[in-house]
Amino acid sequence: MVQCVNRAQTLNYCMQIKDIVKKVKQIEIRTRKKTEATLMGQYHSAFKGQGMTFSEVRPYQFGDEIRRIDWNKTARFREPFVKVMEEERELTMMLLIDISASMDYGTKTQLKREFVAEIAASLGFSAAGNNDKVGLILFADKVYKVIPPQKGRKHILSIISNILTADYIPAESKIDKALEYMMGIFKRKSLVFLLSDFEDEYDAKILRVASRKHNLLGMRVYDEKDNEIPDIGYTLLYDSETGKQVWANTSDVRWRYTFAEAQKKKIRMLEEDFVNSSAGFMNINTGADYSKLLYNYFQKK
Repeated sequence: MVQCVNRAQTLNYCMQIKDIVKKVKQIEIRTRKKTEATLMGQYHSAFKGQGMTFSEVRPYQFGDEIRRIDWNKTARFREPFVKVMEEERELTMMLLIDISASMDYGTKTQLKREFVAEIAASLGFSAAGNNDKVGLILFADKVYKVIPPQKGRKHILSIISNILTADYIPAESKIDKALEYMMGIFKRKSLVFLLSDFEDEYDAKILRVASRKHNLLGMRVYDEKDNEIPDIGYTLLYDSETGKQVWANTSDVRWRYTFAEAQKKKIRMLEEDFVNSSAGFMNINTGADYSKLLYNYFQKK
């Protein structure tokens, strides 16, 4: 437990801890309402588990399927008994979160990292409500942190905190490496939610492989300025991941149009890659109602 003493550095650290705890609690309150009201039931219906497992044997009742009869017990007691099967409900959800520097950005209502933390919380609480395990992989140019799948509310709160407090890396994100790492560790089919702004290149072949082995949904989280740059005159544009800088005349209508069209083309290609990989895809602006999109996705599943 952290104890605050009369030192400026320690006080500052304690204030940071208090702020994070407060923010995590706020996210929990907001997301649990959405989860319980709209998502949890659809999540359960969409992902029914990995198969059926034996539960018990009981006397035959009118309407039971003949193929469920336990012939050994039936012969022993000279009356029909049937095997009762139940759904093997437990699943594993993996959250793959991009922590490259471009995710630590926002101009509207939230930073992308804060919005991602909310989405992750809703997904996590949906899984926790169905007694499923949830794990976390934080990545940028490589995998930086892995939290093994566990159950329970405290575990979900820990995941939210880790997303909010991560050091966001000034490097290009390597989605391929994150997916390959995840597939190397988790052999059993899992629910994989990949959250990124997808600003960097990736290998579409890895998407196809990951989608065959796991239930994959890509979620592009973006700020409105990612798609269109406003007219602010001559300005120095800075790439937070590569460090590159370039002067641009944003008052030039043609320049702004070319940039916006290039982004639209990039997003279309991204959507096509996921569709061709038989994976799900969402394009979500920070501050948007992601719960409706997730609800529709679960319903389609």
